[in-house]
Amino acid sequence: MSKSRHLVDPELLPLLDALPTIVVTDENLAERRANRMPLPIAENDGVSVEKRSVPGPAGAPDIDLFIFRPEGVPGPLPLIYHVHGGGYIVGYVEQFEGMLRSIAADVGCAIVSVAYRLAPETVFPGAIEDAYAGLAWTFANAAEQGFDTSRVGVMGESAGGGFAAALALLARDRGEYPLSFQHLIYPMLDDRTGTTSEPHPYAGEFVWPAENNRFGWRALLGREPGGDDVSPYAAAARATDLTGLPPTYIHTGALDLFVEENMEYARRLARAGVPVELHVYPGGIHGFELAGNCAIGEAATLASRAALKRFMATK
Repeated sequence: MSKSRHLVDPELLPLLDALPTIVVTDENLAERRANRMPLPIAENDGVSVEKRSVPGPAGAPDIDLFIFRPEGVPGPLPLIYHVHGGGYIVGYVEQFEGMLRSIAADVGCAIVSVAYRLAPETVFPGAIEDAYAGLAWTFANAAEQGFDTSRVGVMGESAGGGFAAALALLARDRGEYPLSFQHLIYPMLDDRTGTTSEPHPYAGEFVWPAENNRFGWRALLGREPGGDDVSPYAAAARATDLTGLPPTYIHTGALDLFVEENMEYARRLARAGVPVELHVYPGGIHGFELAGNCAIGEAATLASRAALKRFMATK
């Protein structure tokens, strides 16, 4: 019997039936990757997309970047550097194209989304260094591409939100590429969730349970999660110093496995003097915006876009 279905927003119940929770294993990972479910793309949205292959980290393969631009918007354009979700083990940029097109058109910004290498084939720090290499190309080619480097921030959802938070830490510490914001959608921040921390009695039953979280972190780290000496550039929650990070937006669902690590990260950011906006949506499960025509999903989208517009307006 479900322990938390009665707490799920009623408008999300069809999503639960459409997306049954599947425990990821070594045996079914390939099947999960092959089961592609891209978000719908609006016709005639006025956004162009260009795919570029650019140098990856030293000694590593080139990486693909997908560049989204709203047509007819004068530059230089503010920019979102996007990292897609997928538990570090699945996912691809094209899956999120519909969402990214919508954001570019609505916010009036460019978006660069990076196709990083997935785990377990590539363990830490391969993927985060892919993301950093793409960020380096973005800044180096900003003038040619028409990007405003005074208004560049990072964004991601789920594992992509975890990578975006880690990338903000890496950019701060290396001091090469200044970021003006981080926009984190139910970010996957802490390898200890579902491993060594006390489990939430209701969160994480649906879509992405603790078993999948352990699998994803094990794949990324190349060892069991929850141990000592996990790098903050892998799990941002491990960072001991959050000062100097850019203004932050976080939203999550109250029934998402990540809800407590997201709230704790927001609390620590605020205590470090970082402006932070946090939304926790009652009855929300992981990926709740995918339900469509759902009040809390629409509220989250409105809040997210409003925050992006404020970030983009700040120089």
